[in-house]
Amino acid sequence: PLRYISKLKELVKHEADKNKSQWKTMGPAKVAVPSPNDFLQKRSKEPKLAPKKKEEDGKKLLPLSVPPRTYHPVTRIKKNFISKNALAVMTGEPKKPRHFCVDTRQGDKYLLEPSGLFPKYINKKNYGVLPKYVIQRNEEMKREEEEYQASVLEELKKKAMKVLSEEERTDVLKALKKNWEELNRAYQGLPIVTDTRYKQMHKEELELKLKQLEHDIAAIEKHKCVYIANV
Repeated sequence: PLRYISKLKELVKHEADKNKSQWKTMGPAKVAVPSPNDFLQKRSKEPKLAPKKKEEDGKKLLPLSVPPRTYHPVTRIKKNFISKNALAVMTGEPKKPRHFCVDTRQGDKYLLEPSGLFPKYINKKNYGVLPKYVIQRNEEMKREEEEYQASVLEELKKKAMKVLSEEERTDVLKALKKNWEELNRAYQGLPIVTDTRYKQMHKEELELKLKQLEHDIAAIEKHKCVYIANV
């Protein structure tokens, strides 16, 4: 076979030649020498203030002024917190007692609700309800099972046996008897002396065919319903 040659050979050679000239240097790289006028000046590195804003569109900035005589500051309204708190306590809902559990003689106690001993989850609205993903998964599994059962039934229907009608059974029986008569006629016409191997094999073959035909004829005559598999 011919030797393999890449289609990108020329492109690779071009890239190699293109990048090769970048390293062709002798000695240190040539850098521009700074100008003698750009020397370091005094206080050149100190931070400088931002320039002042100039007047925009000829408008001067308004100077600070004192409030006018008509200005009235908002005075704080005095509140009676004692009566307000008392009214809130009288009209508010009473606090529900907190459940505690005491586990020692000295009176050591702890809250019952966060301890796990208080059945608070049974009061939830969705308590005992299956999650959506579980319902969806069950529906998918049920649908897959139905599809599988339908495919199995379809395969069984394809492989189901066919029942021969009475007319077909009669025709098959007549054809088998006709074949038996032809083979029997051929068998009767055989020579009496079978001195060669071919004559022996031919006789044995006819006998086997006659036995098979007799077995088939007897089976069809014995059974009224005959099933044939669809192969």
